[in-house]
Amino acid sequence: MRPVVTPPEKSLALPMRSDSVLKRLRSRRSNLVKGMVPDKEGRFGPNAETLSDILTIAARVPDHRKLTPWRFIVFEGAARAEFDQHIGRVFKTENPDMPEDRVTFEACRLQRASLVIAVISSPKDCVRGTPKWEQELSCGAVCQNLLLAAQAHGFAAQWLTEWYAYHAEINAVLGLGTFERVAGYIYIGHTDAVPLPRTRPDINTLVQNFGTKLAGSKRPDGSRKSET
Repeated sequence: MRPVVTPPEKSLALPMRSDSVLKRLRSRRSNLVKGMVPDKEGRFGPNAETLSDILTIAARVPDHRKLTPWRFIVFEGAARAEFDQHIGRVFKTENPDMPEDRVTFEACRLQRASLVIAVISSPKDCVRGTPKWEQELSCGAVCQNLLLAAQAHGFAAQWLTEWYAYHAEINAVLGLGTFERVAGYIYIGHTDAVPLPRTRPDINTLVQNFGTKLAGSKRPDGSRKSET
């Protein structure tokens, strides 16, 4: 069966200022999964329609030559506990002396949220030479869009990797191909924890006009230098 391809829009609006979007982006902050609360009446994860919209927005990223070098694996309902069993089993096998409560924690990781989406980096062998690095960057943009879309729909969201994202046996359970990697697990749910500000970089130390030196930039040996 051939995949269903969404036809391109006939036309799109020109860029225009949106103070509400700017305000949201200026205050963007992940909602920590450790603060997410279990599903309860009136507070469940995204329904099928909302999830489809979140994923559609996530996929709307720069993608050189339209290679779609990423895909999604969705864990909802009992699937979270099923996958958690694999995480717990591997952890206990490799850490036999760990306390039982730690093993239990590892065996419940995905159940911390209502819904979890694994974003899989799946670079394509492009005959026109699109670099793998560009394709991986596109996948990172998918993760960020996914976060923004989930929060715009009113859900708490956090992008995590943690140890199991890099474990070969766990990735085999996911059925990853030879060149595929987990870009992140996006946890989506609800929280009562108000996000607190975190330290952000001083943009002035990161911006350089071509032809000038970057203030506070690093020398080749890693030490800092500053303008005088």
